[in-house]
Order: sequence, then C-alpha cells, then structure tokens
Amino acid sequence: LISRDPCTFPSRPPQTASRTVAITHPFTQALLCLWLLAPSCGATDCQAPPHGSAPSLREGCDAEMSGELAAGVEKGWFLEINNQWPGQAMGIKVTKSLFEGKSDYQDVKVFETETYGKMMVLDGVIQTTQRDEFSYHEMIANLPLFSHPNPEKVCVIGGGDGGVLREVMRHPGVKSAVLCDIDAVVIEQSRIHLKHISVGFDDPRSEVLCGDGFAFLKDKKGEYDVIIVDSSDPDGPAGALFGEEFYKVVQEALRPGGIVCAQGECQWLHLDLISSMMACCRGIFSTVQYAYTCIPTYPSGQIGFLLCAKGEGTTFHAPARKPTPEHQDAMQYYSSDMHRAAFVLPEFARKRLAITLPPIA
Repeated sequence: LISRDPCTFPSRPPQTASRTVAITHPFTQALLCLWLLAPSCGATDCQAPPHGSAPSLREGCDAEMSGELAAGVEKGWFLEINNQWPGQAMGIKVTKSLFEGKSDYQDVKVFETETYGKMMVLDGVIQTTQRDEFSYHEMIANLPLFSHPNPEKVCVIGGGDGGVLREVMRHPGVKSAVLCDIDAVVIEQSRIHLKHISVGFDDPRSEVLCGDGFAFLKDKKGEYDVIIVDSSDPDGPAGALFGEEFYKVVQEALRPGGIVCAQGECQWLHLDLISSMMACCRGIFSTVQYAYTCIPTYPSGQIGFLLCAKGEGTTFHAPARKPTPEHQDAMQYYSSDMHRAAFVLPEFARKRLAITLPPIA
C-alpha cells in the first residue's frame, strides 16, 4: 500500500521476540527504510525496540543517512551538489574523464558517461550532456528566433559550448551571428570533445569571440534583431548578466522590434530571482514573458527563459513564423506547438510571476 498521505500508511506490526524475518533483497530493504522513516501522525507504535533486541532497520537507515555526500566523482559517479539548490543532488554514472582543467574563471571538466554521452561540467555544475542538450538549445534559440518576423543579425552572449549557435545557424534567413563567451577553455574543449554541439563554429556566417559579453555589447547601438544570453548560473562568472545595468545595455543593442532571450533559472527553485528579474525587465522592455523547457540533467529537471521585446507588437506565445519541413526534421524538441505550450506555466509560478498571456489574434 502506497499513499501520498503519511497519516494513511499501514500500521506497523508490533515488534515481538518470537518472530524474526531476514530481509536481504536491497530493493525491499530500501522500501522498508522509507516506510519506517516516514512521518506517522499520532502513531503509538513507533517506539524504541525492547532492551537487548537487535538493532532495527530504522536504526540502520539512520546510521546510513547520517553521512554527507561530497560533490565530485565518487566510485564512478559524478555528484552535482550545490548551495544554489540545497537539499538535493544529481548523480550521473561516468566511465571516463576526457578533460580536467582550470581556466581563468572556472573549473572545466568533460566526462564520458554511461547513459548521457559526453558531459561538460563547470565549477561542479552540469552544463550540457549529449543526450538531452537539444531540449535546452533548441528552445533558448528558437523561442526568440521564431517570435521575430525576420531575424537577420544575431548575437549570442555566453554559449561557449556552441549549442545555441548551432541552432541559430539552422535559420537560412540569418545573415550573420556573433558569439562572445568569456572562457576560451570552454570554447576549446567544446571544439575537441563536443563536436556534435559546436558545429556552428564553422559556419561562414558566424564569428566566435572570446571576451566579456557585457563589455562587448556596451558600444553596440541598434545592431541586433535577436540577442540570446546563454549564461551559467549567477553564482559565478556570469553574475553580471543578471542585473539591471546589463539589460539596459541589451535594450540599447537591439534594433526596433528586437528580442532578447536569456537563461531564466528554475521555477521550482528560484522564483524569487525570476520574479525580480522580470520586474527589472518590465521597467526596460515593452513586453516581458517567461517560458520553460524540461531537461533531465538540470536542477529539478526544468529550466526557464526570460524573453523581452523592444517595442510593441510581439506576442511571444504565438510564433511569428514556422520552421520549414527540412528545419523541423532536423530538430528533436522544438515545434510550433511546443513554442506555444512553453509559455503556459503551472499556477504556482504564474501567480507568483504575475503573468497573464494576452489573447492570440
């Protein structure tokens, strides 16, 4: 019997000295640990075992759970543990270390994994894996690009793995795209180990620069149709890309009707940060919306996007264009239907972020 309500767990049988059952199957032991550790409302049978009896399963579970997990690689598993999402961890089985180094800005690691292909990790946080990267890269690139009627000039800030640039270069109408990432080591190792992601680096319409994206945009005025900010989390070298000053610079760098789409953190973990970012951007841009995608290896299996438009007339949840059949066939996640659905948030997030989607004309 499994119940969501801890009050309705089946009552535990009284402990007696007359019957002893040896439970050796690991899965059964795990289930019993969960049962014995579950809260019990008003239960009277959750007492210490009689004096002299053998240690209970509950005591064994308590002892096992008292140790602390350490971030990094342990016994063939990479563990992502970070104070930006306290109380939870992500584990990926790794089979080989392909690169371990330190740039001027962060630790950079690349692993071969058992089930997720190649994986890049920055400062102990998973950035991309071969198995699920498309769900993030296709959405952060195509949500703004298909919301714009004719994007010709595009700028990518961050995105040194190349995944966003790959998606931008799939748009035949894009005449030029520049990528500016602060970390040369990320770009270099992506070229070496993440060739399936970094293919856009070699497109003749693209330019790849290594430098501070904030500084790069400061002298740009009305230059880009779309700017995509593929940053890491604010606890690191990308911290400056989450502030009001940065978004004012972005607004100046956009052409009339231009669109910015930025990595927008996780609604399950960072609603306060998302809310403050949206409030900031509502004071700078004419239209501000929030969308999200599902991706297994990001915290809580989800990450969002902050989309802002310079000027009236953009309805983000109604794509302005559709992919050609050839373009659609090349994608694994994005479609016009997924585009519209991405802006429909669960109620707890919609209410907290004060989002109302205007009707589609």
